[in-house]
Amino acid sequence: MKSHSTNRGSVLIPKPYLSAVWVYLACAFRYGSDDLDVIGLSFRKDIWVKRMQIYPVVGTNPANTPMQEALLKKCGDQGHPFTFTIDTNLPCSVGLQPAPEDAGKSCGVDYEVKAYIAKEADDPDEKISKKDTCRLIIRKIQFAPGKVGAGPKADISKNFMMSDKPVHLEASIEKELYFHGDPIPVNVKINNETTKVVKKIKITVEQTTEVLLYQSDKYSKTVLTEEFAEEIKGESTLEKTFTVIPLLSNNKEKRGLAVDGRLKDEDTNLASTTIIRPGMDKGMQGIMVSYKIKVNLLVSSGGLLGGLTARQRVWHCMGERFADVNIVNKVPHGGGGVMVCAGISYGQ
Repeated sequence: MKSHSTNRGSVLIPKPYLSAVWVYLACAFRYGSDDLDVIGLSFRKDIWVKRMQIYPVVGTNPANTPMQEALLKKCGDQGHPFTFTIDTNLPCSVGLQPAPEDAGKSCGVDYEVKAYIAKEADDPDEKISKKDTCRLIIRKIQFAPGKVGAGPKADISKNFMMSDKPVHLEASIEKELYFHGDPIPVNVKINNETTKVVKKIKITVEQTTEVLLYQSDKYSKTVLTEEFAEEIKGESTLEKTFTVIPLLSNNKEKRGLAVDGRLKDEDTNLASTTIIRPGMDKGMQGIMVSYKIKVNLLVSSGGLLGGLTARQRVWHCMGERFADVNIVNKVPHGGGGVMVCAGISYGQ
């Protein structure tokens, strides 16, 4: 895997300036809206910043890409290309879904390209006018591993009161990588050696979000819950596959849910799980996301309640596919991980 990626673009400079024209690319973590930036306090932390001068031209630029050539053809002599190289270990664009009544930018990690006129690249004493600045938000996405491994499994056995034999539950997933919107088949095996009746199977998908930069904050939100009325009588077995599809469209009202970075008002997906590669600084990822699947059985037992849970990491949730012709290395983007949980409980 490459240790860096390249970002290219062009800037239209309509007339000569006495001052220089600069472009900067910044990866930042925002944990408060702009209207909270008061009395010198900023609710934005820059994770990575890089600046370069594009006018007057200094040094030589790499060869232009076809996209840059098309932009320069429209801009004419007033167009100036630029190229940034960024480390692939930087975090991907991810945001926390605001409530419907919230206004302004949401909390999360974003990337901003800004062109501005200034005498120096970063002089704190130089005041830069807004009319001499233009901004563009871009999105950094994550490529999936080229090889997809087999999905692991979780199993649990539960002994109930007044019964010397257990109920055994096993849950598994066929592979460890799925794309957003793909059906996820959950394989369930039940061996009910007791005289009790399993009345219902419940499958839950949870997203766990860990905010790292400004405080240690970790929480989980349910993104899918489905119940299946499957009756397994005493001293019998069941082996069946249940299909679930967790989607953001069913969770639009949940504040704080992690989603892939948005560009303006376009729709997005549930955030892909953060993949930590060797050499990556976990603390600089801003927000880390993972998923887990829970499988629970409801066993009839005269109103008594009890439960037990076993967990194992199994599932990778990925972003939407790219057509093979649109990418050079034919590797889909996205990323994620999930756990499978199995549980058995009493109920009426």
